[in-house]
Amino acid sequence: MSDLIQLNRLESGVVELVIDRPEALNALNVGVLLGLKAKLEQLASDASVRVIILRGSGEKAFVAGADIREMQTMGRSDAAQFSRLGHSVCLLLESMPKVTIAAVQGFALGGGTELALACDFILAAEKAQFGLPEVGLGVIPGFGGTIRLARAVGMARAKELVFGGDRIGAAEAVQLGLIRKVLPQDGFFDEVRKQAARIARNSLSAVSAAKSLMNEFEETSGVHPKVDAEIQRFSSLFGTPDQKEGMVAFSEKRTARFEGL
Repeated sequence: MSDLIQLNRLESGVVELVIDRPEALNALNVGVLLGLKAKLEQLASDASVRVIILRGSGEKAFVAGADIREMQTMGRSDAAQFSRLGHSVCLLLESMPKVTIAAVQGFALGGGTELALACDFILAAEKAQFGLPEVGLGVIPGFGGTIRLARAVGMARAKELVFGGDRIGAAEAVQLGLIRKVLPQDGFFDEVRKQAARIARNSLSAVSAAKSLMNEFEETSGVHPKVDAEIQRFSSLFGTPDQKEGMVAFSEKRTARFEGL
């Protein structure tokens, strides 16, 4: 588990958390999520840390999604635990008293988009792609993605993206307000580190207070009150014919043939 998450301490209180499964495009399995949770809990109480950069290993992917091979074997109880674990990681990113930055250099799909949305903001390279394609697997986003996506881009556009399972590139993500601007692919991580260092030079107590207050503005309509409902609806789809067909089709690299309700 510890080998799946690398921690790099940079200057000025900036650290990088690197999801290190490049052979699986950094897909999220239980081991990755447990490793992330442990590292984030450690960093949350580390007085020397001011800014956390979350990134994926390699050039192709931030996180290409949850590990479908692992999810294929899950029943409803296992799926609920998996969703709960993913939520705990995302809530840590969202609420911890440090600034969290998602550095997206390639694919950020499914759980990857959900992790990125849970960070304070997203910095994306030219080849970045975002999307919540879970409906094509017979399930729904399980780590708070629908709620945070709607908050970021508006309900109508979020519904269109979720119902269609569409991917969007970095340029469209800017237009939607998901990210502020696109950074060049060459030297991307260097630029992310520069922006993180600029934030880290400011007062940590002031930045943390601002983060806490800004999160409170969205508390009543935010993710927290909806977590249990999403876990229940996500896990309820496991064991259904569509879930089984969607994930088998994904593994077999063919188009799923869904039966419907």
